[in-house]
Amino acid sequence: MGPVTAEITMTQRVAGAAVAAFGGICLAVQGRVNGQLGHLLHDGVFAALCSFTIGLVLLVSAVAAIPATRRAAGRLLAGLRTGKLNWWQCLGGTCGAYVIAAQGITVAALGVSVFTVAVVSGMVVAGLAVDRAGIGPGGPRPITAPRAIAAGLAVVAVLVAVSNKLGNPAGLWLAVLPATAGLGIAWQTAVNGLVRLQSGDVVVPTMVNFLTGTAALTVAATIDVAVRGWPAPLPGQWWLYIGGILGIGAITTAVFAVRLIGVLLLSLSSVAGQLVGAVGLDVVVPTAGGLSAVSVAGATITMVAVATSMMRATKR
Repeated sequence: MGPVTAEITMTQRVAGAAVAAFGGICLAVQGRVNGQLGHLLHDGVFAALCSFTIGLVLLVSAVAAIPATRRAAGRLLAGLRTGKLNWWQCLGGTCGAYVIAAQGITVAALGVSVFTVAVVSGMVVAGLAVDRAGIGPGGPRPITAPRAIAAGLAVVAVLVAVSNKLGNPAGLWLAVLPATAGLGIAWQTAVNGLVRLQSGDVVVPTMVNFLTGTAALTVAATIDVAVRGWPAPLPGQWWLYIGGILGIGAITTAVFAVRLIGVLLLSLSSVAGQLVGAVGLDVVVPTAGGLSAVSVAGATITMVAVATSMMRATKR
């Protein structure tokens, strides 16, 4: 990957993988929280907007209060003006908005495990194209046999995880939403790494993500109100509003770790954290979708896919 990679020690790589795995756990918990909020509001779009708005307020406050972060924001704007960074590379938050909306719409029905397996499959398949195109900071990576096999296993994992819903077309359709959300996550991870390189800070790329995501969700919520009307009143449980904080944790850890371990290993480590968190949540606090044998089987196949890619990534 170039001279920057050569300077990174094995200890730093392990630390980066651990940080990315923690971010994955944040994503799994966020999925449960936003899914429950969307269920109570009867509107997944508004649940996502609540999560993003809270996160954006916290991040803007942090940037305004910390001088070093303000300087990083200035470097980002300078990079956009000079063309060192393209404007479309700052739109990763729109993919995050789609993921959060998919959480709010589907998690209560599918369960966290099925949702996570579907997202992971989309990430792996899209990861092939993203790496091949060299969109992220690691440069182009060829589509090798182990990577292609891993992507195929991930698709099989989705089919297994939703096999008990094959008789329910509506339930099967719901699984498409998180799968396509996973496609966006792979691209989002790559461009977030580029934004971080330009700004030299992890908070600024996270704020940019929340800014673009909130804008996208505001448009979606406006259309949603025009078509379906207003959602149900906001529930009173405080924990239903921590999704934005969890999202900050997930994106910040990814932005931090991508320089140390690259896009591919970042995705793999995040997947491991998501699977551990998702299965644990479905065991401890089950939803209507709950934890089933096919969910565990799908997660297991996904872990095999992750291991296949990890072996190749380690060799590289």
